[in-house]
This record gives sequence, C-alpha cells and structure tokens, in this order.
Amino acid sequence: MEIPRSLEEHREVLAVARDALGVLNEVLYQAGSGELGELLGEVDALAAAAGGVRLEVVLEAKQRGVIVEAGRTTREWVWEYAPSQRQAGCGQLATLVDKVASSMCARGLDGEVGFTDADSPLALVWARAVTGEVAPPLALAVLNEMGKLKDRLFPEAVPTVTTAMMDAGVSLGRAALGELRIMMLATYGLADEVDDVQRRLRPHAFLSAPQVESGDLTIYRMGLTPEQATIFEAALGPLAKPDPNPETGDRDLRSNGQRRAEALFELASRAASTSAEKKDGPAESTSTVFVTVGLDELRNHQGAGEVLASSASGTMLGIETLRKMCCDADLIPVVLGGDSEALDLGRVERLFTRAQRRAIWLRDRTCTFPGCTAPGAWTRVHHVRHWVDGGLSDLDNAALLCQRHHTYVHDNRLGAEIRKVPDESGRYVVWDLRHGSYDRASGGLDGPSWAA
Repeated sequence: MEIPRSLEEHREVLAVARDALGVLNEVLYQAGSGELGELLGEVDALAAAAGGVRLEVVLEAKQRGVIVEAGRTTREWVWEYAPSQRQAGCGQLATLVDKVASSMCARGLDGEVGFTDADSPLALVWARAVTGEVAPPLALAVLNEMGKLKDRLFPEAVPTVTTAMMDAGVSLGRAALGELRIMMLATYGLADEVDDVQRRLRPHAFLSAPQVESGDLTIYRMGLTPEQATIFEAALGPLAKPDPNPETGDRDLRSNGQRRAEALFELASRAASTSAEKKDGPAESTSTVFVTVGLDELRNHQGAGEVLASSASGTMLGIETLRKMCCDADLIPVVLGGDSEALDLGRVERLFTRAQRRAIWLRDRTCTFPGCTAPGAWTRVHHVRHWVDGGLSDLDNAALLCQRHHTYVHDNRLGAEIRKVPDESGRYVVWDLRHGSYDRASGGLDGPSWAA
C-alpha cells in the first residue's frame, strides 16, 4: 500500500484501520495458534505508534496556541478530545507535552522549533516517546530519575545513562529504574556518589511502632538502607530456608512469609539470649514483660492473657503461648483471681542461670527434638515440666529446643524424659511425640498454688 501524502489521505487510512480493528474479532478463528502471538504484536505496535502520534498532535496544538485559545489547560484539552485517556494517562500525557513545549525554542533562520541540546535527557526521551516505544508513564519516570542523577554523573555520561534507563524500562518496566540507579552511579558517577546517596538514606530508615489489634496479627512496617538490608538478609536468609522433616522427608509447608517472620523472631530471641548471657543471668534482663492472666484460664488452658506496660500493650497471648514464654522469656505472669485481685506475681528468677545454661549446652549440644541439629547457641532452655505447673529450673527438668520446635512442643503438648545416662542413640532427652503426652505424664502432679 502506498504511504499517504496529504492529511486527508492519512485520515482516510486511519478510518479504515479503525474500522478494520473493530471487526478483527470476527476473523480471529482463522488464525493458527502460532499466529496469535504475532497478531498481538502487530496490534500492540499499531497501538504504540498511535500513542506516539497522539503526543505529537497535542504538542502541535500546544505550540500553535490552540489550547490557550480554547481556554483550556493541556490536560483539559486532552480530556476533551482523547476520551480513552480519561480512564488513565491523561495527566501524564499532558505533563510530558508541557515539559517538552517549555524546553523547545526556535533554532536557525527558518524558525524551526527544537531542543537546544539534542543530547539532553528530555530530548532523548521525547525522540523515543513519539515513536511509541516509550510511553508517557515511563518517559516521566526516566526524566524523574535523571533529574536526581544528572548532577552526580560525569556530563559526557548523561546521554548513555538516559538511554540505559529507557532500555531497562522498555524491557523490564518502570520498577527496574530504581534498581539501575545505583549501578549507573557506580559506573558513571562522580567520586563518592554511591556512598553519598546511601548516607543520605540513613535518616529515612525506619521501623514502625506495632499496630496492635487484639486477637489479630501485629503489623510492623520497615524500610532499610542498602547496607542495613544486606546485613539483615544475610542474617535472615539462612534461617528462613525451607526445613523439610529430616526423618520423613516431608516438605516444609510454611509459606515464605511465615518462614521469614519466624526467622526474624529467631534472630530477636537469640539477641535477647546473648544479651542476658553477658550479665549475671537472664533475671537481670531489662526486657521484662508483664502479662495478666486469670486463674481459671491458666488452670483450664483456656482464654488469654493481656500484655501490660509496653509498646505491645493490649496484645492478647494464648495460655499455651504464655506457658512457652515462661520457659525462657522475661515474662512475668500476674495471676488474677475471680475479683481481679493479684494472687501471685511471677518471678523472673524462674529462668535458668548462665551456669545452668552452659551445663545444659554441654549435655544436649543441639536442639533435642528428634532429627533437629540446630546448635545450642540457637536454642532456648525448655522446662520439661512447665514452670507454671510447678516445674523447677533444674538440669533434670531442662531440654534444649530451637524456636521452631519449642513452639511445636507446646502446641502439641509433648512430654519428655530426662535421663541420667544417655540412651543407645546418645540422647539425654527422649521425647514422647504423641499429641498430649505432656498432659498424660503430668496430670497428677501438683503445681504452684495458683497453677494447680
């Protein structure tokens, strides 16, 4: 087909193309399966080219003064004559055209309008935008990035970086621009620019206060500098890997989000444990949490306790969770009677001392749950007979458990036997993995007066 020459001929071809697209669906059945992808590419190229021409039409109207004479802003004019842009993109299209119009000026004796610097980011972006290759959202994103980078780059590298930004955006989407920024600074930036950028990020790092909703998840938001994120992920990553059952080979069914949350909790628990070990014992830790719990709830394993006097105040903790935390967390249960009077104020001294912990580490070496090899430094000491049931903080009532299996033992209420000499497998701690084995073994034992 001969390329049209006049405006009238172009408009006739546009009308024919529009009509053809309108009925294309009626003949799609004729396309082979292998042709559908090619057809989609052809339609997409046509739509992109139309988008580029749309930019040029709006710029022409802007430069002629048509938009001003109509008493409209560029956005309003586009809104009126390009209805499809009302759904999305009207403002971005208008913003890009306004930027270009304000940057162009007459050049030479013939009065031709153009950019004074053909290698400027705006000129380079516009050249690809009018072909339809770079859509207005990506064009503005690249210009925004170059506005941040331009003065931090060697001047001769600005066109190269602008082109690289557009190439990345076209291939991978706008999200790729942020990832490319540091690479461009490292390759083409002035001295110390990467360090300077990352130093400026430090005041913006944050960890939000907890958003506590009783009975629901506690929500945190966090933003880290690249340095902080690198260290954080290096510590978190190994702990967040899937952990198949070593005996059965069953897959770890936890989601990635759950594994990462539990890994973060593990890191915090280890840090608290290490801090306590540096002192005379865990009882001196300053991270004490008070929790109120009813006597009946504690006896019957029902209900919940409420956290007091911390940024997590109002958080409700299940009874079995309280029992688990009483093993090694600085949690003081305030036990309430029927009239809410305090019957007993738990003691931090229930925790194992540093000397006891070392002796237990030497005995157990690793997490004692069958098949687990988590080293002793990653574990906490579990009261085999729960502290709230009268269990003492003695070596013959202690077993090392990693955070994951500590939770599992309490959730399934598992009991264990502490042996004076190891069994044939070298174990001092032998777990009864039947659900509820703890209750069957300790049902007749007397606990503290309030935990009976």
